[in-house]
Amino acid sequence: MFRVLECVVVQHDRSTVLLAAGICVVGMLAFFLIHRRAIECNERRRRIWLLVASATGGLSIWSTHFVAMLAYQGTIAIEFERVLTLVSALTAVAGFWLALQIADRSKTVSSLAAGMVATVTVAAMHLIGTEAIRAAATTRYEMTPILIGSVVSFSLFTAAFASTTLRRSTLRLICAVAASVAAICILHFTAMSATELIPDPTLPEASLDGGGRIWLIGAVSIVMSVIVLTTVAASFIDRYLTDLRGFANATLEGLAVVRDGRVIETNARFAELLLLRDRDILGRDPDDLLAAADGLPLTAQRNSAVAATPKVTDREVFLEVAVHTIEYRGRSCQVLAVRDLTEKRIAERRIEHMARHDALTDLPNRTLFNDRLDGALRTAALSGDVLAVLALDLDRFKAVNDVFGHAEGDRVLIRVADILRRCVGPADTPSRIGGDEFIILQTGVEQPAGANLLAERILETFRTEMNVALDPTAVGVSIGCAVYPDDGETPDDLRNAADMALYNAKFSGRGTAAFYSAAMDAELRERREIESELRYAVLRSQLSMVFQPLFDATSGLCSGYEALMRWKHPQWGNVSPSVFIPVAEETGIIVPIGEWAMREACRVASTWDDGLAVAVNVSAIQFRFPNLVDMIASALDESGLEPHRLELEITETSLLKDRNTTLATLLRLKALGVHVVMDDFGTGYSSLSNLHSFPFDKIKIDRSFISEMEESDSARAIVKAIIGLGKSLDLPVVAEGIETFGQHRMVVEDGCEQLQGFLLGKPKSEGEVEILSGIRNLPTYRRRG
Repeated sequence: MFRVLECVVVQHDRSTVLLAAGICVVGMLAFFLIHRRAIECNERRRRIWLLVASATGGLSIWSTHFVAMLAYQGTIAIEFERVLTLVSALTAVAGFWLALQIADRSKTVSSLAAGMVATVTVAAMHLIGTEAIRAAATTRYEMTPILIGSVVSFSLFTAAFASTTLRRSTLRLICAVAASVAAICILHFTAMSATELIPDPTLPEASLDGGGRIWLIGAVSIVMSVIVLTTVAASFIDRYLTDLRGFANATLEGLAVVRDGRVIETNARFAELLLLRDRDILGRDPDDLLAAADGLPLTAQRNSAVAATPKVTDREVFLEVAVHTIEYRGRSCQVLAVRDLTEKRIAERRIEHMARHDALTDLPNRTLFNDRLDGALRTAALSGDVLAVLALDLDRFKAVNDVFGHAEGDRVLIRVADILRRCVGPADTPSRIGGDEFIILQTGVEQPAGANLLAERILETFRTEMNVALDPTAVGVSIGCAVYPDDGETPDDLRNAADMALYNAKFSGRGTAAFYSAAMDAELRERREIESELRYAVLRSQLSMVFQPLFDATSGLCSGYEALMRWKHPQWGNVSPSVFIPVAEETGIIVPIGEWAMREACRVASTWDDGLAVAVNVSAIQFRFPNLVDMIASALDESGLEPHRLELEITETSLLKDRNTTLATLLRLKALGVHVVMDDFGTGYSSLSNLHSFPFDKIKIDRSFISEMEESDSARAIVKAIIGLGKSLDLPVVAEGIETFGQHRMVVEDGCEQLQGFLLGKPKSEGEVEILSGIRNLPTYRRRG
């Protein structure tokens, strides 16, 4: 230790040593600052700055070593060989580059390896520099001090790299610089104290003139100072410029600085919004790039931002531009701040579209339809034009939805929407207003011819593309039409008129189109009044039962009665069953009044002689409710009527929906012991199939064939065929609606077994029912064959 101090204090010029130390401190400070800057940069820039840092650090250490060597004041004059001196400098640069590559991995083991490489580099540079000495002496080294100095230097270099790499702070930077300077000085002066120059007269002597050495020291110091200062300045300038541009590019807004009507600076976002490169923007007039929505130049002063569209791209872009005045490069400039609103506007348009269109079919919804109807009516009121509103309702859709599921129902609705789009004109508005309800606004054509043509086109398309025979999920459509101004002058009036027409179309048989009329309005109001009053008819004791007798054709004896419902309203009087029964079935009121009729019929029939049966009509609507069998069983139990005396008359309509469920219901009824009669035979669908599939006990010929027998040979032939069919199936046949002696004679001659009609007996109230032993005053006829 004393040898090292003696070497520094006694054998070296102290001012030159201080200069060397200053170079070392400034160089190491620059080295670690540039290293820290390199860590902050991207990969490409990091490689450049690591190379600059290695050059700065290596040359700083080399200069420190060289200046310190020149400060040596020995008895022997020394000079330095240029090639080895240059090699020592390159060794220092290469060694520190390798140390930085290792230290850049930011791990503890990396700091250890970097410290080892830095120590070896400084030692190698020192030894090569020593070998570059030219003097009349030979060189001898004492290795023990050198090894000790190397170990201490390794520890200090490792601490320096760890301080500046693992944690970045000013204190850590100072510690790293101090540790590295101490490592360099210790290793240098330890090696110098361990180096001995032994005079050798055989070798040439170096010049003892120190003037050259002083100038050399000054030149090295000045060059090194310029390198270090320039490098540090470049680091700070790069940080400032790079970070400033990075800060400008960090914003989501596009920024452009405009001076004298030309763009002089932009950030990356501005070029990205216009799909251009920076060089394609700089120097151009901003009005050649963007067009303001208000028509003013972009740089015009405004109180708020203005919408703008790019002129240099066909892409749909929604931009907003705000203008500010700033001082830039010493002059007043305008800054264009451009915000991209494309995603926001697209989202707003999508939300607006969803709010005004049906989510499933993408047709306009009720809100949009009402807006367009209001606008069309205002236009029509001023111009005198006409327009039409068509209300549409799908037939069989509920059945498809129930049987095939909601997913299939949605697919059907999408198909319907596609059909409507293809059928309507370009000025028309087809809309879905809920469920299976659609509505169309038709404008720009003559009315009612236009609405009639559109309705026929829709019906024809449905018949072609929605064929029930080929597609079990196919549906039909019913259409109601109303025309402005004849059928209404307000949106509500037109909608109500179209709904009334639709109601009439569905009531008339579905799959048709109907136009609104005043008579239709009156009829609909009447039906609604009937519906309203009928709901309370049972509670108000307005309903009653009458009984029409059935007679055996052979004996003429009464075999039973058919129970018929009557309604006597306090204001309207007697309401015909042909009026209120369809309303009851359509509205579902038939279920409660049908149950009342069943219980009443069973109660009255239980007071008759045991041989008489009672026939009660059961609506197809009642078969849709699972409690039908339980209700009939309860009526039989309450009344005490034997089940075999109850006959249930059903039409073939009851068999059209869910045949399996209906068959199971009929089998349960048969298990109770009641009889099942097919009513109105010959007018339904697949009659022979129904007779084969269902357990009927009797057939009733529809009264329409009986009424035409005397005038129509075909009606007579049909009656004969039905009677023959019944005999072959061993089913009794009933002829109802007999009102003339001719009809009576014909059905008896053809072999009909039971008869019913006004000619034989009119319906009687409960108190008027008499037990008849035969039919008097009626002729008997010999049966043919």
